[in-house]
Amino acid sequence: MTDPLGIIGAGRFGHAMARTALRAGRCVVIANSRGPGSLASVVSALGGGVSTGTVDEAASAGVVVIAVPWDRVPEAVQGLTWSGQVVIDATNDWAADDLQGRTSSELVADLVPGARVVKAGNTLGADVLGSDPQEAGGRRVIFVSGDDADAKAHVVALFQDAGFAAIDLGDLATGGAMQEIHHPLASENLIRLPGA
Repeated sequence: MTDPLGIIGAGRFGHAMARTALRAGRCVVIANSRGPGSLASVVSALGGGVSTGTVDEAASAGVVVIAVPWDRVPEAVQGLTWSGQVVIDATNDWAADDLQGRTSSELVADLVPGARVVKAGNTLGADVLGSDPQEAGGRRVIFVSGDDADAKAHVVALFQDAGFAAIDLGDLATGGAMQEIHHPLASENLIRLPGA
């Protein structure tokens, strides 16, 4: 396994992203606000390839997933140092009333200066995201959006290696808006068939 994935958040979505990373052949460092000692059962449930760490350790991976509830994002990333890491914003602002004309991922980007933010994984429920993406002879679709082409390429590779069909929707403002909760692609479980 190469290219470890850091996951900040060890709830249902953190588990789903860990399963996705393991399917893609990546190892995982998973962290939460309560510290590594609280995650023994998580590591046991996910199996080999997953280790616990502090939030700082998870954030030092080349690719980092924010897998906490929207209202906890500022607290989860507070005080972390970002130096070019790819940050997958998998959050959803369920209220969708405090964005001030921007996408939620644009606001997340403001919270992680120095990181390269890609919106991905948020349009599927945790159970669907964590399950085998091979279905009905095709591959489950995952959407990605971001302002940095290289960062998006890393995220596309992660999901494609895990068996998904990744579709690039453009930048955080345009594509990110389509991925917002209550918008066109939210909760769409699409399958790309061979040749499509």
